[in-house]
Amino acid sequence: MLIISNSQAGSNEDDQIRAAAGELALSGVESIEVVSCGTAEELERVLDRGDPTLVVAGGDGSLHALANALYRRSELGERTVGLIPLGTGNDFARGLGIPLDAGDAAKTLLDGVARPLDLFVDDTGEVTVNAVHVGIGADSSREAARWKEKLGPASFPVGGLVAGWAAEGSRLRVEADNETVIDTRNKVLLVGLANGRSIGGGSGILDPDASPDNGHINLVVSRSRGLWRRVTHAVRMHRGTHPLELDVHRRRVSTVAISGEAVSLSNDGELQTGVTSRSWRVLPGAWTFIVPRPDGGQDR
Repeated sequence: MLIISNSQAGSNEDDQIRAAAGELALSGVESIEVVSCGTAEELERVLDRGDPTLVVAGGDGSLHALANALYRRSELGERTVGLIPLGTGNDFARGLGIPLDAGDAAKTLLDGVARPLDLFVDDTGEVTVNAVHVGIGADSSREAARWKEKLGPASFPVGGLVAGWAAEGSRLRVEADNETVIDTRNKVLLVGLANGRSIGGGSGILDPDASPDNGHINLVVSRSRGLWRRVTHAVRMHRGTHPLELDVHRRRVSTVAISGEAVSLSNDGELQTGVTSRSWRVLPGAWTFIVPRPDGGQDR
């Protein structure tokens, strides 16, 4: 079994990888190899080996890098991917029910099932694994990044508070399946494209009904409003009850396009600024992922 880790990982993550490898060895896996990748070129060399099963030891960003590399190589459908969550957020793992403990996650690799899951791809050719959020969601991620080293997972709600206080919204046109959802006459606080349920290490529920195997993009659009309504919206988003708000538009779609004022965008935690237009389409069942068995049973 090939485990791909981040060469920038600290000693704590190295210990977790060793714990996972030990669990796999005790369970009878005869050959376990851990390779470290710090650059796109190093990842490409690893993929050149042709291993049919690839296990990522990392977070949403590491999965994002692997999915994009496989997409560029037209190999998404040729590999099976597993995950040992080591990141700060781990939202994709949370949504799939993959244990956040490395040893328990290793057991899922052995007892789980391989299942086709969806991805999104935008008009620049970049793939999304968990979620895209435009506007306040991306601003929250940027603020959280400043506190990440000191606060760890607590940096996400702190970033949300800072961004929410200053947010005014942006004039955007949002289209879904070629129909206008909102036009530039109204300011938009957030546009979210959910494959997984949560963002920000579980601190925000982008769409409580999102699932990476429903063949759709779960689109969430929140209009901008006054400070206290934004605060209420943030609390409800944390609880996952924001879809009940009248200013929140939500639907399942196959394509999404935005255009208008320059905004910040976060794609699986990868930040982009000054975006004035972008479009996405869903890739149903694009890759095969090892997930926990629905019944929690074992078969080995």
